[in-house]
Amino acid sequence: MTDQDILEGQIILLDKPLDWTSFQAVNKLKYKLKNEFNLPKKFKIGHAGTLDPRATGLLIVCTGKFTKNIPAIQDAPKEYLTEIKIGVQTESYDTEKPEILHCDYSNITEEAICETLNTFVGEIDQTPPVFSAIKIDGKRAYDLARKGEEVEMKSRKTTIHYINDIEIELPFVRFTVGCSKGTYIRSLAHDIGQKLAVGAYLTNLRRTKIGEFSVEDASSAYLENDFRFNAED
Repeated sequence: MTDQDILEGQIILLDKPLDWTSFQAVNKLKYKLKNEFNLPKKFKIGHAGTLDPRATGLLIVCTGKFTKNIPAIQDAPKEYLTEIKIGVQTESYDTEKPEILHCDYSNITEEAICETLNTFVGEIDQTPPVFSAIKIDGKRAYDLARKGEEVEMKSRKTTIHYINDIEIELPFVRFTVGCSKGTYIRSLAHDIGQKLAVGAYLTNLRRTKIGEFSVEDASSAYLENDFRFNAED
């Protein structure tokens, strides 16, 4: 890859580490590319689909003319390796917030869990978590939620294409999810818990595919070595 390649347009597949925001990952990559290839201070670069800080996996970054491909990539179906914990909840629906509302799940069978998971396959109504990047009156929902302000999230239609490779080791349940654009796996975890009537939250999430792109072809090399992460960047 040369400087002209980057300026003309490239699709770069990153394997985003845990606790990095997508914005931080793109900024780090931009800094590395700019210095390694002596690029101008401003060049076109952007990611095609946000990945939560508490998630790892595939983050697609486009440069140059390929930034025009971002909307099409964002519209592509996604795949995630998912782990949830039943019998307990968190305010953020993931590990960002501490556990609350512990509930006895001893009566929940593996058969009931599998049957419940299957009910979510197809088009569903889903309410995004309040700790999300969705804008409400020009402000990010998570900023409002972290300030303790009341946030009302509107439900939306989304599609779960498949849930398979289910592994149950209570209180943890692991599975693979294929879904449409705009699906919040944190909300899916929460909704599964509500349907089981014992609560649940997302404990681990890894994005493995976006359309034809796979995390198997991704790299974290540009985010390693001398390229140290500063959480304040």
